[in-house]
Amino acid sequence: MILGKQGAGKGTQAERLAQHHAVPRISTGDMFRAAVKADTEAGRRARSYMDDGELVPDEAVLDLVGERLSADDAQDGFVLDGFPRNVHQAEALEELLGEGGVDLVLELAVPTDVVLRRLAGRRVCTNCGTNFSVEHPPSNDWACDRCGGDVVERDDDTKAAIKRRLSLYERETEPLVAWYLAKDKLAAVDGTGHPDSVTSRLLRAVDSRIGAVARQARGQG
Repeated sequence: MILGKQGAGKGTQAERLAQHHAVPRISTGDMFRAAVKADTEAGRRARSYMDDGELVPDEAVLDLVGERLSADDAQDGFVLDGFPRNVHQAEALEELLGEGGVDLVLELAVPTDVVLRRLAGRRVCTNCGTNFSVEHPPSNDWACDRCGGDVVERDDDTKAAIKRRLSLYERETEPLVAWYLAKDKLAAVDGTGHPDSVTSRLLRAVDSRIGAVARQARGQG
């Protein structure tokens, strides 16, 4: 899973990691936005929180994640993006996954001023949810390179909502760093620079963990 301040490029990097390892990227934000777009009961409940920059209540998120992780395509691995957001969710995830829990948590370290700039420039496809930015726009007049959908500014990327999300991150999500560090499951990665460079750093961190696990297994064998 990838941990980082809102707008720290998590969505793009999570998608790249998922594609590299041929596993699904599971984003709670994308799932709730799809529910809002479809005007489902879950979407209507979530919208009031999302529009105000609030986090959707744990119970609703846990139900959504549990259902998604039971799908066939998630049985051979996955990349979590936007979950867990607090220690309670992390504890529930460990229980849900059973022995071993998550393999690795990647913390994208990005200065707050960079996060704010990225959020202000973030754009998203209304159809498939692919992320773009004013610095890295789609190639054809704000039509998504993946599906051709309209690429627009997110409704919850207002200045007030951004400030609220950053405040919530500091209060609820930052403690996860210490929680996963204590479990020796955290790798901090520099999230600044060109996206390709960030992806390379993330892949090295994952490969390093895979190698360490393999060495440990051989030592116990």
